[in-house]
Amino acid sequence: MKPMLPTLTFDLTLQPDWLYEVKYDGFRAILNWDKNGITLTSRNDKPLLPQFPEIKDFLEPLEKHFQPFLPLQLDGELVFLENPYKAHFSAIQLRGRTKAAKRIAEQAAKSPCRLMVFDILVLAGKPQHSKTFHERKARLSELFNQLNFPLEADPYSNNLLQLVKAHKDFSRLWENVVLHDGEGIIAKQKNSLWEEGKRSLQWLKYKNWKYVSCFITALEKTNGYFYVGVYKEGTIQGIGQVLFGFKPDEKQALQSTIKQNMVSEDHQFIYVEPAICLEVKYLELYESQLREPHFHRFRFDLKPTECTYEQFIFKQKNLPEDLDITHPDKPLWKSHDIQKADFILYLREVSPYILPFLENRLLTVIRYPHGMFGEPFYQKNCPDYAPDFVKTHVSEGIDYIVCNNLKTLIWLGNQLAIEYHIPFQTIYSKGASEIVFDLDPPSKEDFHLAVKAALLIKEVLDQLNLIGFIKTSGNKGLQVYLPLPEDVFTFEDTRLFTSFIADYLISKDPDSFTTERMKKNRGNRLYVDYVQHSEGKTIVAPYSMRGNEHAGVATPLYWEEVDYSLDPVNFNMQNALLRLRKQGDPFKNYFQTKSIQSFGPVLEVLKAKK
Repeated sequence: MKPMLPTLTFDLTLQPDWLYEVKYDGFRAILNWDKNGITLTSRNDKPLLPQFPEIKDFLEPLEKHFQPFLPLQLDGELVFLENPYKAHFSAIQLRGRTKAAKRIAEQAAKSPCRLMVFDILVLAGKPQHSKTFHERKARLSELFNQLNFPLEADPYSNNLLQLVKAHKDFSRLWENVVLHDGEGIIAKQKNSLWEEGKRSLQWLKYKNWKYVSCFITALEKTNGYFYVGVYKEGTIQGIGQVLFGFKPDEKQALQSTIKQNMVSEDHQFIYVEPAICLEVKYLELYESQLREPHFHRFRFDLKPTECTYEQFIFKQKNLPEDLDITHPDKPLWKSHDIQKADFILYLREVSPYILPFLENRLLTVIRYPHGMFGEPFYQKNCPDYAPDFVKTHVSEGIDYIVCNNLKTLIWLGNQLAIEYHIPFQTIYSKGASEIVFDLDPPSKEDFHLAVKAALLIKEVLDQLNLIGFIKTSGNKGLQVYLPLPEDVFTFEDTRLFTSFIADYLISKDPDSFTTERMKKNRGNRLYVDYVQHSEGKTIVAPYSMRGNEHAGVATPLYWEEVDYSLDPVNFNMQNALLRLRKQGDPFKNYFQTKSIQSFGPVLEVLKAKK
């Protein structure tokens, strides 16, 4: 069976009778399950199960659950899921080329691929083609509900059959696709029918292009491709070839110019010196070549020497187009090779994980205009020169920045705002949005005290059926979080709990913990600052960097990682990104936990004992 295909568009007109799905980059696949068993076939009708046996291995043990819905036929994309909005194209290509059975089995077990299902073609033996897309999508969602499968994409779930959700709000979905560096969006007409083998205008693909400034190096005689490159350390680095996107007169004029100014030619190419600069849009860099390149515009304002590999790699991260990053090669740390560009790219990479914590919160930043080579300063008031897109909120006479989007975050990064500190409530909250215990030992040599305190707190949380999260402070301590439902508990309520925990820690180990406010009276004990958790006070945001010598990051942890072997120095900029890629985000379910946190009953007991 040949699948229905979307049509590429560069100009997506938003209409009320359309729905929008994440476009995942992988292998289009149709899953069929009938009395003959399970098959998975590509758009060219090639079997995919020999290369991706994990899909069948996942489904077969669930045959009893699927039985009421068989025969079943599902349409989807086979992917290596990197995050909820992006599939890793290179990874699935590598899997597709693997031939050795042993290697396939190893990869299937270690890094399984997933079938992202977006349509249902046969259900319980009944064809669904005559139903509208909206009706088919409803039946598909119902099927996932009945199977008790998750209704959201999740790269860390063991479920290898996942639903591609249809969204009504294009803008919100597009923001997430860009934020997570996804491939794009498929727009589908609600009343469209499934048409086998047709490339339809009822389904439109709208891609998240990246842009590179480059120059032409050659023209291929046989097919008219223009070869493009950039300068890397003074030599020309080829990055691919482009044919599409030119108007006929542009292509003709360009070919004539190249022929008139050629420096040499052979049987295949006409070569020119770097002179004509272009901006090319593309999806990603794959095996050192541009994927799906399209001409965007001529760059007569650029010299070829300005088209560099460093700029190419920097822009590949899809930073906001109209933001100029100043002095990208500025060194920031004395003992680490971290330049300003590296810090900006770090912010870009962690933006999906830090922004939910910054959203709608009064932001205090610590800026390091000279990196670690000069004096930092706190900034609460939004500066007069901030661009219009930077939103603010006035509180107690201070015009705070509210960082709700990637553009504001990158602008702050360009201002060398290294640390991001937020209050324990949003601008809309009347009470505490969470409880945070800041476990700050007297020195980095006493970090074991923070570990001891955290583990004791975890014991209490488990006994009280409360859900806690933990992160490093980025300096020498640990911080334990209890997310709370919004506008339910006051800071007076939470103070009862924080003082209860402080008293508990001291009763368990008075030689290790204290609530003594005077430093000279604490000795080598960890100060349990339950007073700090109050309105107007702040805590460093998850994934914020710190301005210390080890380039620390306030790094979320899994509870099973918390033991006495932890070394806070290991949680730095580079390792934070590696952890996210390999282990995922330990705070992934933080905001969902708010609705199920059973803090109320605990509070009632504390109030009764007061």
